[in-house]
Amino acid sequence: MSDQARWKATVYVGGLAPMVTAANLEAVFLPFGEIADVSIPKPEGPNSTELHRGFGYVEFEDPEDTKDAIDNMDQSEVFGRVIKVSAAKPPKNVNEGLGSKTALWEQEGWLAENAVSEEDKLATERAQTGANRPDDPMQGLEGLDVAGPKPA
Repeated sequence: MSDQARWKATVYVGGLAPMVTAANLEAVFLPFGEIADVSIPKPEGPNSTELHRGFGYVEFEDPEDTKDAIDNMDQSEVFGRVIKVSAAKPPKNVNEGLGSKTALWEQEGWLAENAVSEEDKLATERAQTGANRPDDPMQGLEGLDVAGPKPA
């Protein structure tokens, strides 16, 4: 299964109680379909006493099962806490978008979205050189030499 398909078959589960384990999470979501994987991220700090960061991911074998899991489990109670269940979003690429270490215009995604056609480049050059401008800048302003309201 491709990474994109895996993220479509995965739900995010937030608001987990500290005592929840991957086995507990699997048991809670098993009624909605075959589960491929359950992960609960650990805290990043080496001296942390917490077992996990309070959220997890449940990946189903069939992407259709995620809809049932979200509809039935969002805002339900697990181990005394109300959990939030939603479709999982793929992680952002650190080399894409604002805040990356690569210049925005050197990123492939940006170039694809902001590509300029040759026709647009030529029109810009013509506008800058004045190829489409009339010779007399006052042309078309006849009859505007009198200020004030028009006589009745």
